[in-house]
Amino acid sequence: MLYTIGHSNHDADTFVALLHQYAITALADVRSHPVSRFVPHFSHRPLKALLAGAGVAHVFLGRELGARSDNPDCYRNGQVQFDLLAREPAFARGIRRVEEGAREHRIALLCAEKDPADCHRALLVTRELAARGHGVAHIHADDSLETNRAFEDRLLRLCGLPETDMFRDRGELVAQAYSQRAGAIAWRKPGAQPKSP
Repeated sequence: MLYTIGHSNHDADTFVALLHQYAITALADVRSHPVSRFVPHFSHRPLKALLAGAGVAHVFLGRELGARSDNPDCYRNGQVQFDLLAREPAFARGIRRVEEGAREHRIALLCAEKDPADCHRALLVTRELAARGHGVAHIHADDSLETNRAFEDRLLRLCGLPETDMFRDRGELVAQAYSQRAGAIAWRKPGAQPKSP
């Protein structure tokens, strides 16, 4: 089982308590830039020290699994495209590192956003991991746990899509929801305009 968590605006003790509650032994930071002005204890160095004190291993995978890319081919109209990021060799390397780490650790993927529906950790990274057969669950700020199936049900509702359709199976509907939500939240280069509907 793999987990995700958003640091949101948690204080350090609350965040560590969430990790311990779910017996997380390693945190994979998938932020492209592991810096936070608003909650500085989640910037790279303070976070690494906090986790070491809590007995939780830490690895930065933002270069491999982050939501921004240095490759211009991963952008359309100035907005990063998750489907293109997922085809990058670096992304494949990052996925393999998570899978290898999961053999020894109970891993949570960390990003900033409170809700996984607003974050690439669920819309890009764990989507791929789930497709590869891994169990995935999302740790929420209120300490509840959402299975990936429940997350996808919620994603369908969020995108105004049915859970069943006469002409499309659930997999097609869920894929549309992932794509639709990614288009709504994926990073845009400064000055890039959203594409018109």
